[in-house]
Amino acid sequence: MGLNHEEKVRVDLAATFRIIAHLGMHEAVANHFSAAVSDDGKRFLLNPKWMHFSRIRASDLLLLDADDASCAHRQDVDATAWSIHGQIHRMLPQARAVLHLHPVHATSVACLENPRIPPIDQNTARYFNRVAVDAMYGGMADTVEEGARLAGLLRDKTRLLMGNHGVMVTARTVGEAFDDMWTFERSCQILVTAWSTGQPLRVLSDEVAEKTARSWEKIADFSERHFEEMKYLMLKGDPSLAD
Repeated sequence: MGLNHEEKVRVDLAATFRIIAHLGMHEAVANHFSAAVSDDGKRFLLNPKWMHFSRIRASDLLLLDADDASCAHRQDVDATAWSIHGQIHRMLPQARAVLHLHPVHATSVACLENPRIPPIDQNTARYFNRVAVDAMYGGMADTVEEGARLAGLLRDKTRLLMGNHGVMVTARTVGEAFDDMWTFERSCQILVTAWSTGQPLRVLSDEVAEKTARSWEKIADFSERHFEEMKYLMLKGDPSLAD
């Protein structure tokens, strides 16, 4: 018997935690991923408080309701996760998957006076004019008001470079969100490396950058295939993630 929708999303999200841990993009027992399982986007899965990404299983994921304020008082729900992910799923039904990380290179770019991703190659061009920037970091995001503010910044974008903080990616599927997060960090790694040479960047023209970004948007199947391959490797290494 095949998996139902929620069961499939559980396995996909659990695999994403394992992949991110495998790639070394996690941060101790912090950071959170979520994925909607209801049509209106308000019922969503979230990782439990302070559980290491490398051992999360499908059954460990919490099922929460963005309209149920009592979720904020559960012992297994991190306050910052509820504040951010709860509000995004409440306000943005199109954000089916929401990944928030503090990866080294993306966070380094987020800490610059002018956080930006200039298009200098095929990866960075994916984000040409397609990233919202939050320049108002004010400490831990542990209120629904702060979560609503962040959701507001994402209304016409799917990526948020969070100044002095990290990065958030939203997408239609868990697979697309993973590939986008991977490429985002890869782009920032390329940028930081190029900047470190002290040489001027050779930035692509707006025309070429826009053309490249649009080409990326036409190959969601590439993103899904990347994810499926990584998920296969995680399941092969430890089938218990699907439990």
